Amino acid sequence: MAHRFGILFLMLLTQVLFAQRGQTGDKTFADRYPDDVVNPIAKTYLLVKNTVDHDIIVCVRDQYKNYLNHVYIRNKDEYLFTGMPISRVYLQYKSKEFYFEDTQKTVINFGERHTFTFFYDASMEGNFMVISEEDFFKP
Repeated sequence: MAHRFGILFLMLLTQVLFAQRGQTGDKTFADRYPDDVVNPIAKTYLLVKNTVDHDIIVCVRDQYKNYLNHVYIRNKDEYLFTGMPISRVYLQYKSKEFYFEDTQKTVINFGERHTFTFFYDASMEGNFMVISEEDFFKP
């Protein structure tokens, strides 16, 4: 009987631990950001791939550093933003306890598809700059 209880306890424990981790596409910080900016007429697509071994949160901003959208992406997963406004955009990432900003801006035009891949490689350090938590969460 004690053996069955132990197995049941372990099964429940793994379910609880799994349930605490977000799903790709979750709006983890919806309470800290304004509403998402979406333009469904633009028919734009922005695919973000997470290639690192931990989950990340991605924040998309326009050329004026205004908030557009954010999403939780599990490790080795990807997320497709649709209806991005026509603008220059750049991405910010929360990765573990660090906050990064992509130094490259991408122009999003009508009907275009773009792909960003998040990875960390010390030799490519110039592609990202470390930012503060305040910069990551500003509206």
